[in-house]
Amino acid sequence: MDMQGTGSTMSRSTHTPAAGPGERYWESTRPGRGRRAARADAVGDARRLDLGGTWRFRLAPTARGTGDAFVEDDFDDSGWDAMPVPSHWVLEEFTPLAGGPARSLRGTAEGPLYTNTAYPIPLDPPRVPEENPTGDYRLVFDLPADWGAAVLRFHGVDSCAKVWLNGVELGWSAGSRLPFEFDAPVRPGRNVLAVRVHRWSAGTYLEDQDMWWLPGIFREVELIERPEHAIDDHFVHADYDPATGRGTLRVDASIPATVDIPELGIRMAAGETASILVEPWSADIPRLYHGTLTSAGEVVELAVGFRRVEIVDGVFRVNGRPVTFRGVNRHEHHPDTGRTLDRDTMIQDIVMMKRANIDAVRTSHYPPHPEFVRLCDEYGLWVVLEVDLETHGFIYAGWEGNPPARPEWRDAIMDRLVRTVERDKNRPSVVVWSLANESMTGEAFSHMRRWLQERDPSRPALYERDPRYRDSDFYSLMYPSLDLLDQIGRREEPRGGRVSMHGMVFGEPGDDAPSAADAITDADDERRRGLPFLLVEYAHAMGNGPGSLQDYWSIIRRYDRLCGAFVWEWIDHGFHVTDADGVRTLMHGDDVDYEPRGGRFGLHGLVFSDRTPTPGLVELAKAHEPVAITIGDRVWIANERHSADTSDLAFHWRIEDDGVVLASGPLSVPVVPAGSTVEVAPPEAFAAASGPLVVRTVEAALAAEASWAPAGHVVAWGQSAPAPVMMSPPVPRGAARAPAGEVSVGDARFDGATGRLRAFGGIEVDGPWLDLHRAPTENDRGQGALNNVAAVWGATGMNRMLHRTDRVAHGDGWLRAEGRTAPTTHPHGVEWSMTWVAGHDALELVVEVDFIGPWEDTPYMDRDIWVPRLGLLFALPGNLDRVEWFGRGPGETYVDSYAGSRLGRFRSSVDDLQVPYPVPQENGNHVQTRWLRIGSAAQALRVDGDFAFTARRWTSLDLERADKPAQLRDSGLVWLNIDHRQQGLGSASVGPALPERYRIPRERTRWGVRLSLG
Repeated sequence: MDMQGTGSTMSRSTHTPAAGPGERYWESTRPGRGRRAARADAVGDARRLDLGGTWRFRLAPTARGTGDAFVEDDFDDSGWDAMPVPSHWVLEEFTPLAGGPARSLRGTAEGPLYTNTAYPIPLDPPRVPEENPTGDYRLVFDLPADWGAAVLRFHGVDSCAKVWLNGVELGWSAGSRLPFEFDAPVRPGRNVLAVRVHRWSAGTYLEDQDMWWLPGIFREVELIERPEHAIDDHFVHADYDPATGRGTLRVDASIPATVDIPELGIRMAAGETASILVEPWSADIPRLYHGTLTSAGEVVELAVGFRRVEIVDGVFRVNGRPVTFRGVNRHEHHPDTGRTLDRDTMIQDIVMMKRANIDAVRTSHYPPHPEFVRLCDEYGLWVVLEVDLETHGFIYAGWEGNPPARPEWRDAIMDRLVRTVERDKNRPSVVVWSLANESMTGEAFSHMRRWLQERDPSRPALYERDPRYRDSDFYSLMYPSLDLLDQIGRREEPRGGRVSMHGMVFGEPGDDAPSAADAITDADDERRRGLPFLLVEYAHAMGNGPGSLQDYWSIIRRYDRLCGAFVWEWIDHGFHVTDADGVRTLMHGDDVDYEPRGGRFGLHGLVFSDRTPTPGLVELAKAHEPVAITIGDRVWIANERHSADTSDLAFHWRIEDDGVVLASGPLSVPVVPAGSTVEVAPPEAFAAASGPLVVRTVEAALAAEASWAPAGHVVAWGQSAPAPVMMSPPVPRGAARAPAGEVSVGDARFDGATGRLRAFGGIEVDGPWLDLHRAPTENDRGQGALNNVAAVWGATGMNRMLHRTDRVAHGDGWLRAEGRTAPTTHPHGVEWSMTWVAGHDALELVVEVDFIGPWEDTPYMDRDIWVPRLGLLFALPGNLDRVEWFGRGPGETYVDSYAGSRLGRFRSSVDDLQVPYPVPQENGNHVQTRWLRIGSAAQALRVDGDFAFTARRWTSLDLERADKPAQLRDSGLVWLNIDHRQQGLGSASVGPALPERYRIPRERTRWGVRLSLG
């Protein structure tokens, strides 16, 4: 039967005669042949046979392989390899069934390949190269005699597959991240399933999604019995009226069936409508009503979430309230199995997200495993579900031949939309359909939008790349600057709406899609300004970073038009490998000898490949806090959740002095409704506490266990921070030239020629040197030539500074050294002085610097030279390996990334201060440090002031030269940086330049610290 209001036949098979032996189906722009119609993902009581396990496997170098004889019952596959299903063959060891050594394709051109924008095959659609690795799979399985009609379902095969069952060709399909099904003519007893999988196909041109290319049967394969009167498909319509609190439920089904929701007292026929008081579903409160849909032949489980998604007056709302997505983009990835994920790993992702105050996921850039979406329903995450479509590589052809603009690709593109929507149409967590990613423009998007409006008008559609936005309910960009985002919030952005993204300009002369830009009308521009704005990608989390998260969120919170943002992205895409020396390491795109390759751009996650959180995730959790706590004479609690009040939270206060707890207790806070703020009077002792190292803290924690975190998990916190005490040692008077040997100043010994400290008390010291260099972060390297400050540093010698001492003078209890630090080759540099004054058991140090020479507008550089660091470098004995400090911690912090780290007293080893980024780079900094103690149990050096520090066993130059962490070697020393300031992190690897306020001004600067024995 046709579903009510759908206009589509839900149970009809689309099987057509099989192709002839000479057909190059893998180069067809058709989506497939012989498949059943797309339908909803569902769990029912019909018998299922999981066909996962060990299959027989043979890899051929071309699509024509070695013939089709392998599909026959009596084919001898005893000499084939063993291959687990699901898996990607490029990630598995080939284990010969006939004996012999196992082999792996990792790190080879035949193995996993990573590209960012470029296709790894010639741009010649729909053709693919003759070199097209093709895997033949065989499985023999048994069925009982009473097994009836069945459907064979593949949940995901990359990139194109043809299927035979018992020697009968069932058909073929493309669309790697989407399920496809065939009617399965099974028989009692022995059955033989044969599948041929091609690495490259015409579908490859629709799947250029900034990821590893990983062929194989990578999701489950299952046989599902279809008894007579089975429910082939169903569509749950569960609306919610926020004005009345009533839900309206209608469940359409492919055959007559009964809807049962016992908790709501609903028992009705499919197609009928019920209206009843309900609790709505939201990511805050993922309220599901469980029931069944029962026909004469099958019972299907229902998990109904009532909610209404709409756009009102240019604001995106769910259940009548504005939504602000605190989001991340999520590729499916595991460092051992690629896009083959088990349920426990999916739950791990969701639990980590919820604990980091992430409440939304954009499924970049394809539908994830259906179990992940079901889990989002259960745990509570807003989902922007993306169709398996991206054609980014056509940028290398100036978008000539781009499939969305070509009619011959229309059926394949529409097929991807239909299969996406039909599979997940019943999931309440899915609140936005995303038509594609980075596929420029074309009439296909208008066809997609029209079909979607007819099939599912209950959810809005998103498409970011077309500057006209005619087929999108959202205005959207990637990686805007903070200034542009603020303009967008005010609806005052430039005409056309697109300024820059990935270094490309849109809506302006020189646009790489000029026809689309030129076609923007006044009506388009007016409509766009009335749309809500969704920031689909920002804060590129590549390596150390991203910075400015707090800045972005202060703007997002300011405007209802801004309905949230999605960090790029959740996880690094690295693979575990063992190198030639037997060291376990991480493989990224640069480790594969193949061109094109996306280099290290796959390492751009908030968690490392093994799901260890990065410091960026700590900072994001603070930026995303759903409850804002502000501390002054009183305490202000602002509940920024969408739906939930604060009844699930317990509040607690604490006073610390120099990291020692003086007092603490519960804070009485009335229940704060969503969207409201209360002012609370804290205890008198809390309000009155003050001092140079006194910190007052208020926390909001879960009062009881939740599905995603234990009781006591801290959801939000606020601190009042004391102002720093500036060091102002006296300026010495009188001078004498220091002798060539050593000079004593208090307990310190200095080199009379260089003015460098040689020992302090019983601790040998060398330095300090004025330090202007840091090992570049991935964000310092920009994207190509865009924002590549690391290239400027290399060209202008910031990593090859030489030092000269011009004068050393000393007097009673003091020493002053003056000199110049400058790079080889170039005329710019820094003049400096360091003045040491002995005090009671301490040394006061005052540093003055002045930038000299042409640092900008020079004849040898066409851009300004940013200074990455302004500070001091000491070399200390290697046994001084314990660190204690008062400041931000415990993890690394930078001037644009510290709000997620508390002020307090922390301890660590020098080794544990290092963040193991898979590509070595600047790391381990700690800003707003008031004092630092570095040493051993027997002796230690203490530094007081207001500074940032890093401590490591290798220099910044060692860090810059290393390609892998294993290349970093213990120098026998501890290299300690005490910095006046270090440049921020930003996210310029794909994004705007670092904001000027996070750069170091090149101006005369004076600062001071105190050294003492700890």
